[in-house]
Amino acid sequence: MPVDKKVILQIMAEVVRRPHLWITALRQIWRIRRTGWYRKPPFLPIPDSSYLKFRLLTAYGDGDDQQRISVDVVTYLEWCRNWRSAGE
Repeated sequence: MPVDKKVILQIMAEVVRRPHLWITALRQIWRIRRTGWYRKPPFLPIPDSSYLKFRLLTAYGDGDDQQRISVDVVTYLEWCRNWRSAGE
C-alpha cells in the first residue's frame, strides 16, 4: 500500500497548522530516517519506502483507505510530544 502523494501533502498541512508539533515531527523523521541517507538521492533524511510500506500494512491492512492517515500521524505526534514532556 504505497502512500499517495495527496496523503503526504495532507500530513504536511496538518503538521504545519500545529507549530507545537514541528520539533516533534522533525525528531520522529530523524529517528526513522534511512541508513546512509546522505549517500543516495534524494539526499534527504526520509524513511526507506519498504519500511513505510510495512508500517502502513501493519496499521491499515491491504485496504486503500488512506483517509485517516493524516489524523493518525497527528495523534501519534501529539502522543510523542506528551510522552517526552511527561518524562522531564
